[in-house]
Amino acid sequence: MKQGRERDAELADGRIDYFDRYAGVVKTEKIYGEAYLRWAYETVPGRLMLAAVVKRAFFSRWYGWRMDKSSTRELIAPFIDQYDLDAGEFVDKVENFESFNAFFSRKLKPQARPIASGEGEVVFPADGRHLGFADVSEMERIYCKGQTLSLVDLLDDEDLASRYEKGSLVISRLCPVDYHRFHFSTAGKPGAWRLINGPLYSVSPIALRRNVGILTENKRVVTKLQTEDFGQVLILEIGATNVGSIHQTYAADSEVVKGEEKGYFSFGGSMTMQLFEAGRVKLDEDLVEHTQQGRELYARMGDRMGMKAGS
Repeated sequence: MKQGRERDAELADGRIDYFDRYAGVVKTEKIYGEAYLRWAYETVPGRLMLAAVVKRAFFSRWYGWRMDKSSTRELIAPFIDQYDLDAGEFVDKVENFESFNAFFSRKLKPQARPIASGEGEVVFPADGRHLGFADVSEMERIYCKGQTLSLVDLLDDEDLASRYEKGSLVISRLCPVDYHRFHFSTAGKPGAWRLINGPLYSVSPIALRRNVGILTENKRVVTKLQTEDFGQVLILEIGATNVGSIHQTYAADSEVVKGEEKGYFSFGGSMTMQLFEAGRVKLDEDLVEHTQQGRELYARMGDRMGMKAGS
Protein backbone atom coordinates (compact mmCIF):
# COMPACT_ATOMS: atom_id res chain seq x y z
CA MET A 1 0.00 0.00 0.00
CA LYS A 2 2.85 2.38 0.83
CA GLN A 3 4.43 1.86 -2.60
CA GLY A 4 1.09 2.56 -4.25
CA ARG A 5 0.66 5.82 -2.29
CA GLU A 6 4.19 6.92 -3.18
CA ARG A 7 3.51 6.20 -6.86
CA ASP A 8 0.22 8.12 -6.75
CA ALA A 9 2.04 11.08 -5.19
CA GLU A 10 4.64 10.99 -7.95
CA LEU A 11 1.94 11.09 -10.64
CA ALA A 12 0.05 13.87 -8.85
CA ASP A 13 3.01 16.23 -8.62
CA GLY A 14 4.26 15.36 -12.10
CA ARG A 15 7.75 14.27 -11.17
CA ILE A 16 9.44 11.37 -12.96
CA ASP A 17 11.06 8.90 -10.58
CA TYR A 18 13.21 5.91 -11.52
CA PHE A 19 15.23 3.30 -9.66
CA ASP A 20 19.00 3.54 -10.09
CA ARG A 21 20.36 -0.02 -10.22
CA TYR A 22 23.86 1.10 -9.19
CA ALA A 23 22.99 3.43 -6.30
CA GLY A 24 20.16 1.17 -5.14
CA VAL A 25 17.80 4.11 -4.57
CA VAL A 26 14.89 5.88 -6.23
CA LYS A 27 15.90 9.13 -7.93
CA THR A 28 14.00 11.95 -9.62
CA GLU A 29 14.89 12.60 -13.24
CA LYS A 30 16.42 15.90 -14.35
CA ILE A 31 14.27 16.59 -17.40
CA TYR A 32 15.92 18.35 -20.32
CA GLY A 33 13.52 21.01 -21.63
CA GLU A 34 10.94 20.26 -18.91
CA ALA A 35 9.18 23.63 -19.05
CA TYR A 36 8.66 23.35 -22.81
CA LEU A 37 7.48 19.71 -22.59
CA ARG A 38 4.93 20.52 -19.92
CA TRP A 39 3.65 23.48 -21.94
CA ALA A 40 3.39 21.40 -25.13
CA TYR A 41 1.63 18.39 -23.60
CA GLU A 42 -0.22 19.82 -20.61
CA THR A 43 -1.74 23.08 -21.91
CA VAL A 44 -4.28 23.77 -24.63
CA PRO A 45 -2.09 26.26 -26.58
CA GLY A 46 0.83 23.82 -26.36
CA ARG A 47 -1.21 20.91 -27.71
CA LEU A 48 -2.41 23.07 -30.59
CA MET A 49 1.19 23.96 -31.45
CA LEU A 50 2.16 20.31 -31.08
CA ALA A 51 -0.44 19.18 -33.60
CA ALA A 52 0.32 21.98 -36.05
CA VAL A 53 4.12 22.08 -35.96
CA VAL A 54 6.14 20.16 -33.36
CA LYS A 55 5.20 16.59 -34.33
CA ARG A 56 6.01 17.29 -38.00
CA ALA A 57 9.21 15.88 -39.51
CA PHE A 58 10.25 19.27 -40.88
CA PHE A 59 10.42 20.69 -37.34
CA SER A 60 12.85 17.98 -36.22
CA ARG A 61 14.90 18.34 -39.42
CA TRP A 62 15.14 22.08 -38.80
CA TYR A 63 16.18 21.55 -35.18
CA GLY A 64 18.70 18.91 -36.24
CA TRP A 65 20.15 21.37 -38.78
CA ARG A 66 20.56 23.91 -35.96
CA MET A 67 22.34 21.35 -33.76
CA ASP A 68 24.76 20.60 -36.64
CA LYS A 69 26.02 24.17 -36.77
CA SER A 70 29.51 24.82 -35.40
CA SER A 71 28.16 27.62 -33.17
CA THR A 72 26.44 24.98 -31.00
CA ARG A 73 29.83 23.83 -29.68
CA GLU A 74 29.45 26.43 -26.93
CA LEU A 75 26.49 24.44 -25.56
CA ILE A 76 28.52 21.29 -24.91
CA ALA A 77 30.54 22.19 -21.79
CA PRO A 78 27.55 23.66 -19.87
CA PHE A 79 25.48 20.58 -20.79
CA ILE A 80 28.18 18.26 -19.45
CA ASP A 81 28.35 20.24 -16.21
CA GLN A 82 24.59 20.51 -15.72
CA TYR A 83 23.96 16.77 -16.16
CA ASP A 84 27.15 15.49 -14.50
CA LEU A 85 28.44 13.58 -17.53
CA ASP A 86 31.84 11.86 -17.35
CA ALA A 87 33.93 13.26 -20.20
CA GLY A 88 36.59 10.68 -19.39
CA GLU A 89 34.33 8.05 -21.02
CA PHE A 90 34.30 9.82 -24.40
CA VAL A 91 36.48 8.60 -27.27
CA ASP A 92 36.94 12.20 -28.45
CA LYS A 93 38.01 15.16 -26.35
CA VAL A 94 35.27 17.68 -25.60
CA GLU A 95 37.06 20.46 -27.50
CA ASN A 96 37.21 18.30 -30.64
CA PHE A 97 33.45 17.96 -31.18
CA GLU A 98 32.47 20.04 -34.22
CA SER A 99 28.85 20.60 -33.13
CA PHE A 100 26.38 19.71 -30.40
CA ASN A 101 25.00 16.93 -32.60
CA ALA A 102 28.49 15.43 -32.96
CA PHE A 103 28.76 15.43 -29.16
CA PHE A 104 25.25 14.03 -28.78
CA SER A 105 26.02 10.95 -30.92
CA ARG A 106 29.46 10.53 -29.32
CA LYS A 107 31.24 7.20 -29.06
CA LEU A 108 32.45 5.86 -25.71
CA LYS A 109 35.62 4.01 -24.83
CA PRO A 110 35.01 0.22 -24.75
CA GLN A 111 35.96 0.02 -21.07
CA ALA A 112 33.25 2.57 -20.23
CA ARG A 113 30.54 0.00 -21.09
CA PRO A 114 31.79 -3.55 -20.41
CA ILE A 115 29.52 -6.23 -21.88
CA ALA A 116 28.15 -8.91 -19.52
CA SER A 117 29.85 -12.05 -20.77
CA GLY A 118 28.02 -14.84 -18.93
CA GLU A 119 26.66 -17.70 -20.99
CA GLY A 120 23.01 -17.23 -21.89
CA GLU A 121 22.92 -13.61 -20.73
CA VAL A 122 21.17 -10.87 -22.68
CA VAL A 123 22.16 -7.24 -22.12
CA PHE A 124 20.55 -3.83 -22.23
CA PRO A 125 20.93 -2.39 -25.75
CA ALA A 126 21.32 1.22 -24.61
CA ASP A 127 21.87 3.47 -21.64
CA GLY A 128 18.56 4.60 -20.23
CA ARG A 129 15.53 3.97 -18.11
CA HIS A 130 13.97 0.57 -18.76
CA LEU A 131 10.67 -1.25 -18.35
CA GLY A 132 10.47 -5.05 -18.60
CA PHE A 133 7.32 -7.11 -19.13
CA ALA A 134 7.56 -10.89 -18.84
CA ASP A 135 4.30 -11.35 -20.77
CA VAL A 136 3.09 -8.64 -23.14
CA SER A 137 -0.48 -9.94 -22.95
CA GLU A 138 -0.61 -9.31 -19.18
CA MET A 139 0.63 -5.72 -19.17
CA GLU A 140 -1.47 -3.70 -16.73
CA ARG A 141 -0.14 -0.33 -17.72
CA ILE A 142 2.68 1.51 -19.45
CA TYR A 143 3.57 4.90 -17.93
CA CYS A 144 0.01 5.44 -16.72
CA LYS A 145 -2.71 3.21 -15.28
CA GLY A 146 -5.00 1.76 -17.91
CA GLN A 147 -2.66 2.29 -20.86
CA THR A 148 -1.24 -0.65 -22.83
CA LEU A 149 0.35 -1.09 -26.24
CA SER A 150 -1.20 -2.62 -29.34
CA LEU A 151 1.44 -4.85 -30.95
CA VAL A 152 -0.46 -4.81 -34.23
CA ASP A 153 -0.27 -1.02 -34.36
CA LEU A 154 3.32 -0.97 -33.10
CA LEU A 155 4.64 -3.47 -35.65
CA ASP A 156 2.20 -2.67 -38.49
CA ASP A 157 2.01 -6.42 -39.13
CA GLU A 158 -0.73 -8.70 -37.76
CA ASP A 159 1.15 -11.97 -38.31
CA LEU A 160 4.27 -10.65 -36.61
CA ALA A 161 2.22 -9.28 -33.72
CA SER A 162 0.56 -12.66 -33.14
CA ARG A 163 4.00 -14.31 -32.94
CA TYR A 164 4.93 -12.11 -29.96
CA GLU A 165 1.54 -11.62 -28.29
CA LYS A 166 2.58 -13.64 -25.20
CA GLY A 167 6.26 -12.83 -25.45
CA SER A 168 8.47 -10.56 -23.35
CA LEU A 169 9.10 -6.87 -23.95
CA VAL A 170 11.83 -4.51 -22.78
CA ILE A 171 11.43 -0.77 -23.40
CA SER A 172 14.57 1.37 -23.10
CA ARG A 173 13.97 5.13 -22.94
CA LEU A 174 16.95 7.33 -23.73
CA CYS A 175 16.91 10.85 -22.32
CA PRO A 176 18.78 13.65 -24.11
CA VAL A 177 21.48 13.38 -21.42
CA ASP A 178 22.18 9.70 -22.20
CA TYR A 179 24.70 8.01 -24.50
CA HIS A 180 22.76 7.76 -27.77
CA ARG A 181 24.23 4.78 -29.59
CA PHE A 182 22.29 1.52 -29.46
CA HIS A 183 23.71 -2.00 -29.56
CA PHE A 184 22.74 -5.63 -30.07
CA SER A 185 21.59 -7.25 -26.83
CA THR A 186 22.73 -10.71 -27.93
CA ALA A 187 24.71 -12.38 -30.71
CA GLY A 188 22.93 -13.32 -33.91
CA LYS A 189 22.26 -12.50 -37.55
CA PRO A 190 20.19 -9.35 -38.20
CA GLY A 191 18.15 -8.91 -41.33
CA ALA A 192 17.48 -5.70 -43.21
CA TRP A 193 15.67 -3.01 -41.22
CA ARG A 194 12.14 -1.88 -42.08
CA LEU A 195 11.01 1.74 -41.70
CA ILE A 196 7.49 2.57 -40.49
CA ASN A 197 7.10 6.28 -41.06
CA GLY A 198 5.15 8.54 -38.77
CA PRO A 199 5.17 11.81 -36.78
CA LEU A 200 7.71 12.67 -34.09
CA TYR A 201 6.07 13.19 -30.71
CA SER A 202 8.14 13.32 -27.53
CA VAL A 203 8.74 9.99 -25.76
CA SER A 204 9.19 11.65 -22.36
CA PRO A 205 6.83 10.24 -19.70
CA ILE A 206 5.32 13.74 -19.63
CA ALA A 207 3.91 12.92 -23.07
CA LEU A 208 3.45 9.17 -22.63
CA ARG A 209 1.39 9.54 -19.46
CA ARG A 210 -1.19 11.34 -21.58
CA ASN A 211 -1.09 8.94 -24.53
CA VAL A 212 1.14 5.87 -24.76
CA GLY A 213 -0.25 5.36 -28.27
CA ILE A 214 2.41 7.84 -29.36
CA LEU A 215 4.75 4.84 -29.54
CA THR A 216 2.56 3.20 -32.19
CA GLU A 217 2.45 6.40 -34.25
CA ASN A 218 6.01 7.74 -34.18
CA LYS A 219 8.56 7.03 -36.88
CA ARG A 220 10.19 3.68 -36.08
CA VAL A 221 12.50 1.01 -37.44
CA VAL A 222 12.00 -2.77 -37.04
CA THR A 223 14.78 -5.34 -37.37
CA LYS A 224 14.58 -9.13 -37.01
CA LEU A 225 17.55 -10.72 -35.24
CA GLN A 226 17.97 -14.49 -35.59
CA THR A 227 19.71 -15.88 -32.50
CA GLU A 228 20.76 -19.26 -31.13
CA ASP A 229 19.72 -18.65 -27.52
CA PHE A 230 16.59 -16.51 -27.90
CA GLY A 231 15.02 -17.44 -31.25
CA GLN A 232 13.92 -14.50 -33.37
CA VAL A 233 14.25 -11.23 -31.46
CA LEU A 234 12.50 -8.11 -32.74
CA ILE A 235 14.41 -4.84 -32.30
CA LEU A 236 12.72 -1.47 -32.64
CA GLU A 237 14.15 2.04 -32.59
CA ILE A 238 11.60 4.80 -32.11
CA GLY A 239 12.25 8.40 -33.03
CA ALA A 240 10.90 11.42 -31.17
CA THR A 241 10.68 15.20 -31.36
CA ASN A 242 14.03 16.58 -32.55
CA VAL A 243 15.17 13.08 -33.55
CA GLY A 244 14.71 13.34 -37.30
CA SER A 245 17.26 10.60 -38.00
CA ILE A 246 17.71 7.03 -36.81
CA HIS A 247 21.07 5.91 -38.20
CA GLN A 248 21.81 2.21 -38.74
CA THR A 249 25.51 1.29 -38.78
CA TYR A 250 25.29 -2.52 -38.83
CA ALA A 251 25.57 -4.75 -41.92
CA ALA A 252 22.43 -6.78 -42.64
CA ASP A 253 22.80 -10.58 -42.89
CA SER A 254 26.19 -10.55 -41.16
CA GLU A 255 26.98 -12.22 -37.84
CA VAL A 256 27.07 -9.78 -34.90
CA VAL A 257 28.32 -10.29 -31.36
CA LYS A 258 26.61 -9.28 -28.12
CA GLY A 259 27.16 -5.58 -27.45
CA GLU A 260 28.14 -4.70 -31.02
CA GLU A 261 26.92 -1.30 -32.19
CA LYS A 262 23.71 -1.32 -34.25
CA GLY A 263 23.28 2.42 -34.82
CA TYR A 264 22.67 5.80 -33.22
CA PHE A 265 20.15 8.61 -32.85
CA SER A 266 20.64 12.26 -33.73
CA PHE A 267 19.67 14.95 -31.20
CA GLY A 268 16.78 14.41 -28.83
CA GLY A 269 15.20 11.81 -26.57
CA SER A 270 14.41 8.46 -28.12
CA MET A 271 13.62 4.83 -27.39
CA THR A 272 14.45 1.22 -28.27
CA MET A 273 12.40 -1.93 -27.73
CA GLN A 274 13.25 -5.63 -27.66
CA LEU A 275 10.53 -8.24 -28.21
CA PHE A 276 11.19 -11.91 -27.38
CA GLU A 277 9.05 -14.90 -28.31
CA ALA A 278 7.20 -16.58 -25.41
CA GLY A 279 9.33 -18.80 -23.20
CA ARG A 280 12.67 -17.56 -24.55
CA VAL A 281 13.94 -15.15 -21.88
CA LYS A 282 13.79 -14.66 -18.12
CA LEU A 283 14.11 -10.95 -17.35
CA ASP A 284 16.09 -9.86 -14.29
CA GLU A 285 14.07 -9.58 -11.08
CA ASP A 286 14.83 -5.91 -10.38
CA LEU A 287 13.70 -4.93 -13.88
CA VAL A 288 10.40 -6.79 -13.55
CA GLU A 289 9.83 -5.70 -9.95
CA HIS A 290 10.16 -1.98 -10.62
CA THR A 291 8.13 -2.24 -13.80
CA GLN A 292 5.30 -3.81 -11.81
CA GLN A 293 5.47 -0.79 -9.50
CA GLY A 294 5.12 1.50 -12.53
CA ARG A 295 8.70 2.72 -12.23
CA GLU A 296 11.59 2.57 -14.70
CA LEU A 297 14.95 1.01 -13.87
CA TYR A 298 18.11 2.92 -14.81
CA ALA A 299 20.89 0.72 -16.23
CA ARG A 300 23.65 1.13 -18.79
CA MET A 301 24.26 -0.56 -22.12
CA GLY A 302 26.05 -3.89 -21.74
CA ASP A 303 24.70 -4.68 -18.26
CA ARG A 304 22.62 -7.82 -17.92
CA MET A 305 18.88 -7.51 -18.38
CA GLY A 306 18.02 -11.22 -18.39
CA MET A 307 18.92 -14.82 -19.09
CA LYS A 308 18.01 -17.51 -21.56
CA ALA A 309 14.89 -19.21 -20.18
CA GLY A 310 15.78 -22.36 -18.28
CA SER A 311 19.38 -21.29 -17.58
